[in-house]
Amino acid sequence: MALTALDGKLIGWSAAYVLSQANIARLLGPTAPKLLQTQTALSARSYRAVLDSMDESETARFRSHFAPDMVHPVIYAVALCTGARRLGQLTDLSPATRRALAVAPVAAAVADYVENVVDLHLLDHREAITDARVRAISTVSITKWVLSIGALAYLSQGFVRVWAGMAVGRRNRRD
Repeated sequence: MALTALDGKLIGWSAAYVLSQANIARLLGPTAPKLLQTQTALSARSYRAVLDSMDESETARFRSHFAPDMVHPVIYAVALCTGARRLGQLTDLSPATRRALAVAPVAAAVADYVENVVDLHLLDHREAITDARVRAISTVSITKWVLSIGALAYLSQGFVRVWAGMAVGRRNRRD
């Protein structure tokens, strides 16, 4: 089976996602686990403790990831939506599944933007860190992860089934 134009777009956006994620990981370096800790903090005290545990260099690394992370959500949303469109061409997806796969990446990207803006604000305005804000932004962060990873997992299993079917079909044609 030859690659389609949509396959090319999917490959391109997927590669852009990998490069973008690698760049963010490079910028964060050893502070990456602290980002995850802020995203899953359940209290102002724990959120502040993470920020307070960073020295000047770590804080600079933490801050540096926000610029590329303002582009990253668009990249993964487009990659996931493109994957959903392509899977829909290859398999029968129910209308509800098509809608979910179209909405989840966009909602995840929106949540990522909210998370980034709030986290950047809290980094410079520690007095604004409250239990309610931390719980709200952690809920947004966790929702982002569930939506984006959920969409990726669904697409991955769908493509594995398509590719496995193609492999069996080729093997059967040779027999």
